[in-house]
Amino acid sequence: MTKALAGNTIRFMLLVVAQVFIFNKIQPTGYINPQVYVLFILMLPFRFPGFWLLFLSFLTGLTIDIFMQTPGLHAAASVFLAFFRPGVIRLVGKKEDLEPNDYPNVRDSGSLWFFSYTIILVALHHLFLFYLEVFRFSEFGQTLLKAVINIALSTLIIMLIQYLFYFRKKE
Repeated sequence: MTKALAGNTIRFMLLVVAQVFIFNKIQPTGYINPQVYVLFILMLPFRFPGFWLLFLSFLTGLTIDIFMQTPGLHAAASVFLAFFRPGVIRLVGKKEDLEPNDYPNVRDSGSLWFFSYTIILVALHHLFLFYLEVFRFSEFGQTLLKAVINIALSTLIIMLIQYLFYFRKKE
């Protein structure tokens, strides 16, 4: 339990720092702004209690909001993602032999399963975030283009992180 808590705490801090100081600085055209901090929410254990999942997602989004000075946008989008996470896990079809502390990653879940899981949840998060940010239909197409570009880029970066840090075979 302590090892899992320490691992999640370190993952939270690293992803928030990376989001604030690296990924938020990538905006050459205004369309590119990958939201990689969602990986923290994606990698919480499968059987994580619902209240804590929503609470930690809110806390993660609120932390990003504080650094980006966006009043509640990321908190709302993160809670939206967390709300749909259990349903997406069932939809993608994870095996029933899950241990309570298992968590989604490329090594244990498989590349195709993790990719499907990631792209669905990142798409839900980004579409909600970008449309909430604009909050009008007059820029529907432009916002959709921005969301699609960032869904692809965020998913690509998340998969790269997975292959770099979690693909080692179990010993």
